[in-house]
Amino acid sequence: MPTYVVLLGAPGAGKGTQAKRLSQALGLPHISSGDIFRENLKNQTELGELARQYMERGELVPDDVTIAMIRERLSRPDCAPGAILDGFPRTPAQAEALDKMLHDFGGQMDVVLYIKVSQQALIDRLAGRWMCRAHGHIYHERYNPPKQPGICDVDGSELYQRDDDKAETVKHRIEVYQRQTAPLIAYYRERGLLVDVDGEQPIDAVTAALLAAVPQRAE
Repeated sequence: MPTYVVLLGAPGAGKGTQAKRLSQALGLPHISSGDIFRENLKNQTELGELARQYMERGELVPDDVTIAMIRERLSRPDCAPGAILDGFPRTPAQAEALDKMLHDFGGQMDVVLYIKVSQQALIDRLAGRWMCRAHGHIYHERYNPPKQPGICDVDGSELYQRDDDKAETVKHRIEVYQRQTAPLIAYYRERGLLVDVDGEQPIDAVTAALLAAVPQRAE
């Protein structure tokens, strides 16, 4: 049977980093909903063009379009052994659709890994990020400060802060995520599939805890 893992975590929880590590350790493709959307839009697929119509009107892309994109991606040969899903599902309705989809592929959801990080730690990680104007080199005022304040170490250009990286914006993003994701977390917890992992440990420790939670047959 294929192995399917869902990875949940707020912005700044380290989900992207951990998804790549799990993908390498388990030999399963990392399926990011954001990557799938970008691929369909870039390649102007039928689903991509359909999604673009909604996006250009400022509307949310309907579940059936998103689900069809996920289904197409999971049907490719590299997903025969299973996949690590990142960014999908986002709602209980999408989770139910995913359950039916995986059943069609001869599998089922094995585990849902929730990387838990406190709101303050998330803000500390995300807020305070600065980029250089010339080439986009990234700094953080706490974790990776430039040698000279406001100046890029590499090319000497000015550093600036995107609106997305300002503390108030970051706080709002986290609150929106937690509000939207709470029903999904409850959905999977009720089904005994959710495993909480402390995301404030060192990166290697988080990876080890995530891997330990995946059924042994995945290895």
